[in-house]
Amino acid sequence: MSENKASPVKYFLSGGLGGVFTVLVGHPLDTIKVRLQTMPNPLPGQSPLYAGTWDCALKTVRKEGFKGLYKGMAAPLTGVAPIFAMSFFGYGLGKRILQTEGAELSNAQIFSAGAFSGIFTTAIMAPGERIKCLLQIQEGSENAKYKGPADCAKKLYAEGGIRSIYKGTVATLLRDVPASGMYFMTYEVISKMLKPADEPQSFGKKLLCTIPAGGMAGILNWVVGMPPDVLKSRLQTAPEGMYPKGIRDVFKKLMAEEGVTALYKGITPVMLRAFPANAACFIGLEIGMKFLNSVAPNL
Repeated sequence: MSENKASPVKYFLSGGLGGVFTVLVGHPLDTIKVRLQTMPNPLPGQSPLYAGTWDCALKTVRKEGFKGLYKGMAAPLTGVAPIFAMSFFGYGLGKRILQTEGAELSNAQIFSAGAFSGIFTTAIMAPGERIKCLLQIQEGSENAKYKGPADCAKKLYAEGGIRSIYKGTVATLLRDVPASGMYFMTYEVISKMLKPADEPQSFGKKLLCTIPAGGMAGILNWVVGMPPDVLKSRLQTAPEGMYPKGIRDVFKKLMAEEGVTALYKGITPVMLRAFPANAACFIGLEIGMKFLNSVAPNL
């Protein structure tokens, strides 16, 4: 993406398309990630509920069919366009604020613009994340507490009002601000390496270069964001009152009972998902940008 053509509005519209691509490609592994993160600790002498990523996938498919891997997808899919749109809008706006006339942004400035985008998404992302996680940990359809995203939101509101729906907002913010900075910086750095501005390329070749840049951006995003994501998932799926001090209580309990390695529980499905899902996201972004640059070059 060339700096002279990119704008916050184009980032907003193209980012929404990229977000839809992301969910369609990556949701099954996200379901596995959440189930691994939130499975109960085994009692003495018992085996864990899931031995690992593959075991979790097999048990889910055997018990619930392939549709079990897509549980909770309606929530992120419904909200993903505005979430990603706001993320990319925040990034585009951050770049515009930091950029001086004729000067190229430094990597530190790109990171700051990316981190800035994380603030934009939290307000609309936290409720969707809460609902998604609660639906994902439900096994089977018999006697399920929540029948779907709308039913889940309704029951959460009835139990604890708007505060219950927004449970985990601080944890989401702690995840998304630094992770978003790493995400966008990685994409821009690798893109510049693979797509030099002074070398003309067909759009097809540009998309091929987008795959490794977007995929690596997703991987490094989760290297930074995984620990707060584990804390967020546990907080958002815990019974009311279990963690009165929020994420601090989650962290203390996790450290005392499982140690630091638990902060990377579910890392395997995350990394398996990160590359294809985020490559798909940036492919969607680039397709959207090309279309907008052709039909509305001055937007």
